Amino acid sequence: MHAEFDQSLVTGNEMIDSQHKELIDKINKLVVCCENGGGKLEAIKMLDYLSDYTEFHFGAEEKLQEEVCYPQLPEHREQHEAFKKAVSELHEMLEDEEGPSDAFVAAVNKNVIEWLYKHIKGFDSAVAAYVKQHA
Repeated sequence: MHAEFDQSLVTGNEMIDSQHKELIDKINKLVVCCENGGGKLEAIKMLDYLSDYTEFHFGAEEKLQEEVCYPQLPEHREQHEAFKKAVSELHEMLEDEEGPSDAFVAAVNKNVIEWLYKHIKGFDSAVAAYVKQHA
């Protein structure tokens, strides 16, 4: 399953939306790498790249929330930490295997793509609406 940035993921905040598009692009590169028989090292590199961009994106989102005194920041930050943990577990899973397996790809779909869709449609959309109201 590939991730797709569609209208249901648009928050209305240009910064957040553009970063989500980039994040989805990085997720898809990881999935394509795995589907095309990319080796363990290539998959680890893609996962590290995704992890680094996630850190950047979450930092930018949290900074925006701090600037507007977003009341749900602690809960949002918890969600980000849960995602980072899931990516770390994927990294461990990949390290333990000889290369990206079907189970690894399934875990990426469940713990990255599905999580991201749910997070954007719920938490991030709420942040964008709050920012718009308090700008």
